[in-house]
Amino acid sequence: MATSRTTTGPVNIEIADVTKSFTLRHQRSMKELLVASVKGKDLSNSFNALDGVSFDVHEGETVALLGFNGSGKSTLLKLIAGVMHTDGGTIRTRGRVAGLIEVGAGFHPDLTGRENVYMNGAILGMSEQAIEKRFDDIVAFSEIEKFIDTEVKFYSSGMFLRLAFSVAVHSDPEVFLIDEILAVGDEPFQKKCLARIRELSAEGRTLVIVSHDLDMVADLCDRGILLEKGKIVADGESHEVVKQMRG
Repeated sequence: MATSRTTTGPVNIEIADVTKSFTLRHQRSMKELLVASVKGKDLSNSFNALDGVSFDVHEGETVALLGFNGSGKSTLLKLIAGVMHTDGGTIRTRGRVAGLIEVGAGFHPDLTGRENVYMNGAILGMSEQAIEKRFDDIVAFSEIEKFIDTEVKFYSSGMFLRLAFSVAVHSDPEVFLIDEILAVGDEPFQKKCLARIRELSAEGRTLVIVSHDLDMVADLCDRGILLEKGKIVADGESHEVVKQMRG
């Protein structure tokens, strides 16, 4: 059973009775489709990715969404980011939300890195003046200066990560969402990203992280929420929730 937590301070993320379902359509031959149609059988079936999920995230909290594959954690993060919509329930966020949900998401392959910095920054709510002011810092953090005027379709996944992460952390977000993004890229850059995330946490930003690296999230996050088949089964101190997940 989920344990209750009492936390003071403003609520940055409010999730109330959220549900989300997906429809699975099976690959079948024309003969199988015809037979199924004649017999009145369903050609697809649905499953509940999230089933009545409710919790609040308060300002300054660093929260790990935990669970095995198919538990609903990445779906929940995408709903918080606004890239998907709930089927039921409500999600409310307060403050600017920046998300690293997928490598290169929001980047246009035919635009250069420079052009994508401006476009992605605008998507994250930055003004052109703010982007110009932070442009050199964004590029320096990404460490891809010599490729900044190259079309991003020629970037490796690691280069995508560097630039996407750099734009996001320089957008001055109140709420920062991260989904397995730190698994991409070389070890020195991963350490650099983790150091920047710790800085954001120390600044009082609200962080929600999805990762299979249990040791990392136990160390980085102060709270863990464990999902199983779309339901919350534990909510408490990150070390304790990781211990419960490991069984």
